[in-house]
Amino acid sequence: MPISLPDSLEKFSEEKKEIDREAELTPKQIVAELDKYIVGQKEAKKAVAIALRNRFRRRKLPPELADEIAPKNILMIGPTGVGKTEISRRLAKLTSSPFLKVEASKFTEVGYVGRDVESMIRDLMNLAVEMVKSEKLEEVREKAERNVEEKILDILLPPPRRRLNDVLSKEEYERFQQTREKLRKQLREGLLDDRKIEIEVKESAIPPLEIYSGSGMEEIGIQIQEIIPGFFGKRTKRRRVKIKEAWDYLLEDEQKKLIDMEEVVRLARQRVEQSGIIFLDEIDKIAGRESGHGPDVSREGVQRDLLPIIEGTTVNTKYGIVRTDHILFIGAGAFHVSKPSDLIPELQGRFPIRVELKPLGKEDFIRILVEPENALIKQYKALLQTEGIEVDFTPDAIEEIAEIAEKVNEEMENIGARRLHTIMEKVMEDISFEAPDLPEKKIVIDRKYVREKLQDILKDQDLQKFIL
Repeated sequence: MPISLPDSLEKFSEEKKEIDREAELTPKQIVAELDKYIVGQKEAKKAVAIALRNRFRRRKLPPELADEIAPKNILMIGPTGVGKTEISRRLAKLTSSPFLKVEASKFTEVGYVGRDVESMIRDLMNLAVEMVKSEKLEEVREKAERNVEEKILDILLPPPRRRLNDVLSKEEYERFQQTREKLRKQLREGLLDDRKIEIEVKESAIPPLEIYSGSGMEEIGIQIQEIIPGFFGKRTKRRRVKIKEAWDYLLEDEQKKLIDMEEVVRLARQRVEQSGIIFLDEIDKIAGRESGHGPDVSREGVQRDLLPIIEGTTVNTKYGIVRTDHILFIGAGAFHVSKPSDLIPELQGRFPIRVELKPLGKEDFIRILVEPENALIKQYKALLQTEGIEVDFTPDAIEEIAEIAEKVNEEMENIGARRLHTIMEKVMEDISFEAPDLPEKKIVIDRKYVREKLQDILKDQDLQKFIL
């Protein structure tokens, strides 16, 4: 008989898992993992690795001291396309932390029409609930599959009904069990997938009615079925479907029954409050002091609204109150027009760690093309391999692509590594288009081929502006 843990021990076990997730990685290991996907930018990687490790260290302290230690928020300064967003996204994946990327320019000051800054905490909480829910669904999957199997077998072979005062004989029971086990074997082997059975399905629920306003209420959806329980979305109807389709529906329904949503919300809130990461992009777009008129009138207001969220406050969400004291905020911006000093002093103080990401050059582009696990050249090779075509890039071709990317970035707007996407797409355009009909299944791309594909564009300055 399985031994059930007391609630307090179960909570402790869950919290220990949350700590272990971050404890597994030392700062050096975090940087090594980031190196697999992002080229260079050692300073930025080092800063985020220390910030992540400090969370683990804080949790090992006595509660009264741990509450006093605030996360050291980071401000990344650097041109577009150098890896600011990718560093934050990969960091969140390493620890399975709730991660939200949001543009600061989307927010408006309270009182203006648009999204208020508190909406990002509500979004983060929604993401965390979905994340924990999917983990819990996976945990109960095996048990749910067993339950679904029994349900389908009950439909295919209903248990024999006993008449009044009539006892089922041993032979009848054994015969029933043998037939049931035969059906079970056929079901597991997929032999019954196309057989139709009748199941009960819930009728589609009416979608939630959402209120849009400028006062931060846009995230609060009014669920009609919650106001009048059982009035909408609770009725069921019988449908005749194939067993394969019925299995998916019944499994989803069974998994939902097995998970405790209150526990899911509790763990999600804990993750948001202790491990949440918000990447606040385009923070430079809200920098500057306004003159009191024009379209940017609310920029300083947005900065002031951000202050309590970043410093630590409570935000009301549909899952309850969420504290933001220990959420890690990573601000990022190019700051090519404004400077970090253009932010209001109070907000500057909320980002004590500042790292400058360096612009990318030819050598960086060469590494980006071949080194990371998701390198562009690896992606194109894999895509064309699906058509049975083997593409090989010579070292001089890779060097030429990197040189062109560097040159175009210098002559026009510097968009960093994103320029490689544009150039690679032009180089591979004809091969990608003709791939299904190409008789030659092995293609070698060298410097000459790259130049042929791009020479007309590079010569024509006007065309270059539009295409590259």
